[in-house]
Amino acid sequence: MPFGSHQVEQGSAIVLVERHSEGALPQSGAAPLQLALTADERTSLRGHRRSCCGRDLVLQLPRGAALQPGDCLVSDDGQWRVQVEAEPEPVMHVRSTDPLALLQAAYHLGNRHVAMELHPDRLVLLQDSVLADLLRQRQLQVECLDAPFRPEAGAYEGVPHAHSHG
Repeated sequence: MPFGSHQVEQGSAIVLVERHSEGALPQSGAAPLQLALTADERTSLRGHRRSCCGRDLVLQLPRGAALQPGDCLVSDDGQWRVQVEAEPEPVMHVRSTDPLALLQAAYHLGNRHVAMELHPDRLVLLQDSVLADLLRQRQLQVECLDAPFRPEAGAYEGVPHAHSHG
């Protein structure tokens, strides 16, 4: 079967064991399968998934940082490539004409360990009615929509765990 071919025996799962960052794997002639995952789903590197076209996939990836949109996953036999995408999910875009107000909101949300996507003109976080009310009380504009969510990696994501739990 050619690399990237999209024909598989009925009932057999494609086992994905390698991960390559966006652009790290040479392109082959066939387009990869697409795997749309929410931000939370991208943190799990093991388990059953379905590609966008319905193929059964099994993730058996080495431990490490969360998957990122654009990552390419490769099957155990090297015959399949699967491109990770950010699945649209219910998010809030938080904006203000006052940069300090936006910075203060990021500070307070960070103290609550809220996952956020940071941009110069807005914060993006998962929809939460309590947080939306809190942000509106701080005179921030909150827009709810469905969009891909790419939160900042935590301060220690991908960094070796250096202290003991003894």
